[in-house]
Amino acid sequence: MSRITEETIQEIQRRADAVTIIGEYVRLEKKGGRYWGLCPFHNEKTPSFSVDPDKNFFYCFGCHKGGGIISFVMELEKLSYPETLELLAKKLNIPVIYEAGSPDPEETNRTKQREDLAELYRRVAISFHHILTATEAGKKALTYVRERGVSDEMIRKFRLGYAPSDRQWLFNFLQKKGYSEEFLSKSGLFSRQNTRISFFADRLMFPISDKKGQTVAFGGRLLQGDGPKYLNSAESDLYKKRETLYAIELALPQIRQSEEVHICEGYMDVIALHQAGIGTAVAPLGTAFTDEQARLLRQWAKTAYLVFDNDPAGQAATIKGILTCRRNGLTCRIISMEKTGEKGIIFKDPADILKEDGPGALQKYVKCFINDFDYLVGRARALFDITHTEGLAQAVAFFFPYLETLDSEVSRDGCMGSIADTFGVDRTAVLRDFETYSKKSAADKQRSLDRLEQQKPAEIRSKAPIRMNDELFLLMTIISNRNLYPRLRSSLSIEEVEDPRAKELFIALEECYRNEIQDVDGLLNQIQDDELRNFVLEKTSSKAFSQNPEQLVLDGIKRIREKRLERRRAEIILKLRSARTGGLQSEQQIEELLSEKVHIDAELRRLKEDQE
Repeated sequence: MSRITEETIQEIQRRADAVTIIGEYVRLEKKGGRYWGLCPFHNEKTPSFSVDPDKNFFYCFGCHKGGGIISFVMELEKLSYPETLELLAKKLNIPVIYEAGSPDPEETNRTKQREDLAELYRRVAISFHHILTATEAGKKALTYVRERGVSDEMIRKFRLGYAPSDRQWLFNFLQKKGYSEEFLSKSGLFSRQNTRISFFADRLMFPISDKKGQTVAFGGRLLQGDGPKYLNSAESDLYKKRETLYAIELALPQIRQSEEVHICEGYMDVIALHQAGIGTAVAPLGTAFTDEQARLLRQWAKTAYLVFDNDPAGQAATIKGILTCRRNGLTCRIISMEKTGEKGIIFKDPADILKEDGPGALQKYVKCFINDFDYLVGRARALFDITHTEGLAQAVAFFFPYLETLDSEVSRDGCMGSIADTFGVDRTAVLRDFETYSKKSAADKQRSLDRLEQQKPAEIRSKAPIRMNDELFLLMTIISNRNLYPRLRSSLSIEEVEDPRAKELFIALEECYRNEIQDVDGLLNQIQDDELRNFVLEKTSSKAFSQNPEQLVLDGIKRIREKRLERRRAEIILKLRSARTGGLQSEQQIEELLSEKVHIDAELRRLKEDQE
């Protein structure tokens, strides 16, 4: 077997700089004579991984893994020793010389197969892009993309393409280019049953690259007919979906610079954010956001912004994403996509906002976020009926997986205090219940999480009967007096409504308004919750909403705004109290909170004066 010469190895070791090479994988900060970062080999939230620039040596004080540059790259890239030397030599522009004048045949063959596959994918991506942008066959797909608001610049930047509807076209095309049937059968681009039949047909194509910009897979969106809406390439030596993020090669420069990353649900959302100037956007590939992806991102980022849909699946993904971020040392913030646009349309994702209101509006939306704890408070209120003891206990227990991810006892203690204050329970009781939860097995904890993810808010809350509140009373008044809906939509936004059932009624009314549906049956068809539908039928027969409905609507809007302001005021007071007792808010954040409190106090006074 041929070996790389000792002279080549020594030249690699002589010229390779540990800080530079390892810094491509781990975000390093100099402290004293060493560089420190989060260890890429195990989960940690405080840096214990160090690089000694003088000795070209790394060591982790947490997992005790250490060694030189070659062993670091070999372990992290999962390469053989010769492959690692070849990779480093290529980075350093060093010619590789072998003892017998040629490399080891087995290693060379494996490397060449990967290179050939990547080159095939690169060429196919170019072909699909040409078909989309320059042929009659791709015109329909190109029209669809442009109608979604995607610019020509983004079409080029993301190399969007179109796979023809003829399932044999790709095989015939590649065979004419000199590719053998045997090679193509192993490429992952064709059916396993029939190697001449393309895996992708009549789909908008999204090339997927690794962090180095090498094309490793494809995603395809169905444009018409039956079948899965999205298809991804099968996993291969090049492509592991749990370790890959869509657009990572495009986002990485800005992620490094800003130390922030925006994590979306899918391809179109990523493209929308990049078009809006948010160049740190990436997305998982057909799976939930994984620990492997979080560990990859934490090499360069400190803060992750979750930009998931606001439907039940997106809300469950957000909760899971929060835990994944925190578990892997990423600070987490949430950008809610449930927004009402300039045309009154209720958006659910960035792609919708781009299509309807343009990149400028999307950029403004993305700047509005809340921290992960505040998001969980909102979800707990939506998921559980806290007017009952059982629901209150469930709401508190909802936070326990989150508390487990916090590595600081001070942070955990502060969160427990906030949970107690938020739900009006004893702090000691929260601590005791959390200690009981902590003793459960990992399997029991996972089963609890799985049960929660499978439930929707309406399903959880339906265990308790619907109780009339200010928000439901206002929406029922509008349902009984549909001519007043324009006044409501111009005075109150969907974001100001907290009760999930009132939210559902608001959305149903908006759909009816936009589609000019005036009859009760048309409204009921928009309501998915059977119990809520029966509630509407029962209450609309009452005369309680027919006496001076204009004043009822006006008073209802004021009450909702007043209560929302009071809740926000209480949250600010909690944060200010936490800051005084060792919280993490900066002086600027404290000033902003005080300024917001002054504004809220003035607004509350105005609302109360209007009622007198």
